[in-house]
Order: sequence, then C-alpha cells, then structure tokens
Amino acid sequence: MEHLLRQRWAKPVVFALCLLPLVWLAGRAVTDGLGANPIEALVRFLGDWALRFLLIALAVTPLRQILGWPGLARFRRMLGLFAFFYVAVHLTAYVGVDQFFDWSAIGRDIVKRRYITIGMAAVLLLLPLAITSTDAMIRRLGGRRWRKLHRLVYVIVPLGVVHHWMMVKKDLTEPMIHAAILAALLGWRVLAVRRAARHNARTTAKSESVCAAQSRSSS
Repeated sequence: MEHLLRQRWAKPVVFALCLLPLVWLAGRAVTDGLGANPIEALVRFLGDWALRFLLIALAVTPLRQILGWPGLARFRRMLGLFAFFYVAVHLTAYVGVDQFFDWSAIGRDIVKRRYITIGMAAVLLLLPLAITSTDAMIRRLGGRRWRKLHRLVYVIVPLGVVHHWMMVKKDLTEPMIHAAILAALLGWRVLAVRRAARHNARTTAKSESVCAAQSRSSS
C-alpha cells in the first residue's frame, strides 16, 4: 500500500475521488432527485461532506502512524483544502440559494439559531488555516507558529460536529457516528502527546545523567 501511495498518479486519483460527492450532487440536481425540499437537501449534503472531509483530514496522522503508511501525509493538505472547499460551497449554498443573500435574515439566523452561530464560528476559524496552507505561508510564519495556528483544527472539527448534531432533528445516527470518530481521534491525540512528553522526559533525564557522569569523571 505504501508503494501505491508514493506513485505519481496517486494524488490525481485522490483529487478526483474528492470531487465525486459534488458530481453525485450535480447528477441528482439535474434529474430532480433531491427530494421535496431540494434547497435544504443541497445545503445539508454539502455540510455533511464538509464535516466528513474535516474528519478524514484529521485522521491522516493517526492512520499514518497506526498503519505504518507515511505516504498518507502527502494527501493531508489536499484533504484539508477539500474540507474548506466543501465548507465554502456549503456556506455559499446557504447564503445564496437558501437565503438569497438576504443579509438581515442571515444575521438573524446567526443570532437566534445556535447551530448556525456555531457553524459560522467554525468557518471563521477555518479560513486562516486555508489561507496559510501554502509552502510560502509556512515559510513566512515559521514552522512553530504555523503548527500552533493549525492546532485550531482541534477546535474547528468539534464545532462542526456540534453544528451538525444540533441541526439534525430526528435520526441522530450519523451525528453520533461523527462524534464517536472525533472522540477516537482526539483520544489518540491526547495519548500521542502524553507519549511524546514521557519520551522527552526520559531523554532529558538520560542526557542529564550522562552529563553528570562526565562531570564526575573529569573531576
């Protein structure tokens, strides 16, 4: 599998796969297959896939380490940008198709509907991550500041899960699945940070003991 992930054609294939939900949606739209409320179906479909791509992008590092496939890291930026793309199209569908650019109505929604407030907060937090996703921006910010900024994803994805959960009125199966996946990913992250801290502590202690031994021998 690692060999396939390193192939030159792998990125174009993943890119095409990421567009399939949009192709499927377009096909349903032109054949009147979006149901009795096509606008609501459009907005929700795009939002669902935005959240799925956020979760997939967040899962790249755990899967890379668990499965031993370092080549997965090649696709993390692309998946993150596709997450932003679907978020942007989801937002555009809500603003332009659902609300017809009625900014006063949109403002009332943001204030009165808590799930929309949370969704808008997630969009605003995601925007700087998308803007700084280029190599040039990484160099400009510096690796440490860039990584610190992109830790916002651990706020954005939970906001997206909560936004979806609050929006769904009846069947909570899918929001529960998303929440379970998020909990697993965040749990893995906590364990990884703790393992790294223990490793650093052991390395520091070992280095200090070696220095102490060298100091005693030299004296």
